Amino acid sequence: MQRLLLALLVFSCAFSCQNADPETAAQAPLTYPETKVVDTVTTYFGTEVADPYRWLEDDRSAETGEWVKNQNEVTFGYLEEIPFRAALKERLEKLWNYEKISAPFTEGDYTYYSKNDGLQNQSVYYRVQEDGDEVFLDPNKFSEDGTISLGGMSFSKSGKIAAYAISEGGSDWRKIIVMDAETMTIMEDTLVDIKFSGMSWKGDEGFYYSSYDKPKGSELSAKTDQHKAYFHKLGTPQGSDELIFGGTAAEKHRYVGASVTEDDRYLLISASVSTSGNKLFLKDLADPGSPMKTIVDHTDSDTGLLDNEGSELFMVTNLGAPNKKIITVDASDPSPENWVDLIPEREYVLSPRTGSGYIFAHYMVDAISEVKQYDYAGKLVREIDLPGIGTARGFGGKADAETLYYSFTNYKTPGPIYAFDAKSGTSELYRKPAIDFDPDNFESEQVFFTSKDGTKVPMIITYKKGMERNGKNPTILYGYGGFNISLTPSFSITNAVWMEQGGIYAVPNLRGGGEYGKAWHDAGTQLKKQNVFDDFIGAAEYLISENYTSSDFLAVRGGSNGGLLVGATMTQRPDLMKVALPAVGVLDMLRYHTFTAGAGWSYDYGTAEDNKEMFDYLKGYSPVHNVRPGTKYPATMVTTGDHDDRVVPAHSFKFAAELQAKQAGDNPVIIRIETDAGHGAGTPVSKRIEQAADMYGFILYNMGFTELPEKLKG
Repeated sequence: MQRLLLALLVFSCAFSCQNADPETAAQAPLTYPETKVVDTVTTYFGTEVADPYRWLEDDRSAETGEWVKNQNEVTFGYLEEIPFRAALKERLEKLWNYEKISAPFTEGDYTYYSKNDGLQNQSVYYRVQEDGDEVFLDPNKFSEDGTISLGGMSFSKSGKIAAYAISEGGSDWRKIIVMDAETMTIMEDTLVDIKFSGMSWKGDEGFYYSSYDKPKGSELSAKTDQHKAYFHKLGTPQGSDELIFGGTAAEKHRYVGASVTEDDRYLLISASVSTSGNKLFLKDLADPGSPMKTIVDHTDSDTGLLDNEGSELFMVTNLGAPNKKIITVDASDPSPENWVDLIPEREYVLSPRTGSGYIFAHYMVDAISEVKQYDYAGKLVREIDLPGIGTARGFGGKADAETLYYSFTNYKTPGPIYAFDAKSGTSELYRKPAIDFDPDNFESEQVFFTSKDGTKVPMIITYKKGMERNGKNPTILYGYGGFNISLTPSFSITNAVWMEQGGIYAVPNLRGGGEYGKAWHDAGTQLKKQNVFDDFIGAAEYLISENYTSSDFLAVRGGSNGGLLVGATMTQRPDLMKVALPAVGVLDMLRYHTFTAGAGWSYDYGTAEDNKEMFDYLKGYSPVHNVRPGTKYPATMVTTGDHDDRVVPAHSFKFAAELQAKQAGDNPVIIRIETDAGHGAGTPVSKRIEQAADMYGFILYNMGFTELPEKLKG
């Protein structure tokens, strides 16, 4: 998709100015399907708020289904008229079609790895054999249409048994299947109705998992404040699984996770009421009658177990250390007053892993990786010499692993995998992707711009060498800005297509993310959420003022919380961009917490029911509630999945209906609704390519381009 976009810029003024007229609509004005208006009103603190499209919240009704069908007919009819849509898809398929192999990992007597031949919808897991590697698990065989995907896999401590989760239709609900890893045969009945859960084994006896009570009827009615941890003993029915944590008024949490230490000694329970902050509990499994001990009794900080050596626990925490630190404490009395700093907090955010008997402290320095190796006494062994400036991921492994693996990537470098010897500190190239893309033809620069309140915000801008700053370069500005999530440099096939043809890809590290620790996150939450939108607007204004692009050639893009970012930005500054692409967005800020897992996001957003100040603030930027009649909004393609049970499609349905009803001018407003699809995880490769081709075709077409360079024709 991005290759097409870029292809349009190939000439000296990028994307051949003679073929681009941003003042001319690509097609005649669209006629949208009629969307029924219902007189629905809710009163908040004395203020009446109309909600005329609330009926679209029932995403299982026949009426909503008909609306989806009619909208997709208009959307795909429009997209089919884009003359270079097929060429975009063809180019994406060609670049995507290269072998992708993961780092190996050992479980029991076998070494495993995953491989995708190129265009397979899901990677296949293989097992190394002397006479030729054999397929261990092929998720592509779960369903003919690719709508059932692998949602995780975990091996027992001996490696003789494996449990893997599957997702159907992109749902967050999972099923777990247990198989004999040696014979690759199913061992027992499938576990069902599992959500937001890992699988952590206790020996070969069984594993811990988490879930909610499955709702009856509409998914919107799911009770999400009672997440529970269970233990499944192999050979017993799921109905007899032991409830380990949750299910009482004192244990009412939205997210509960259970994990067992590598030596099988301790069970850790993490319990949260939102996506930030957790309580932490410990049980000594060597003494089955021992009580559950409290390590942290509040959710004002994030704490987790890193490893243990006997009764000595190694934990990472931001309690009293916003950028995180590593502490040690004895399991006999693990409360915070007994903690001892092992690796103190630095000015940069810490994200550690362990492997081969060492601690690897990963720091983000202005969103760029720096990795230091420590021993378990807290002594610095070495700083890892990384291959360049970008993002390193990996270094984790079992305590007895002789070799660890890590990948390195940035916006212009496909991620090679390196084998790392922890004893000597040497790295060797293990595998390099054989992709037809030369990173030497591109460059990335990091800039710092000033946001509305004077805050300095970093942004990485990547483009083809020789790019001319003439204000006419098609540019994608991508952002997220929430939930303590950090956007670090990483390679994307679709972005490669965009950039090789002359397009610019820009990613700012907005407040609300985790790039600079808890303070940076908190500065973009609740009554400070506008900072995130101001940062994104500031990034766009910087790109325009520095002549990288102009409003006529700027597209803004983001998904989920990033979909909210795009929705808020385009309703506040519709003049700033030519194209807007809010994907699976949180767009109704007055009701988001009433759907599925939405209430768990209140740390970042607050809710309209908290108090009048919070209600007024949310209403002031909620995209659904800030579409104004007679306003010329950018060309907009809203995207969602009709079975998204995380950010329910009602957000996107209502926002699209508001825009279609109130749009002034000829810029199209379409909604692309993927059927039998969820929030995005597990989306088949074939669907991802189609989505990308449609998205980038929509961008270029609405920037005035009518054809692509010869390079991509035919």
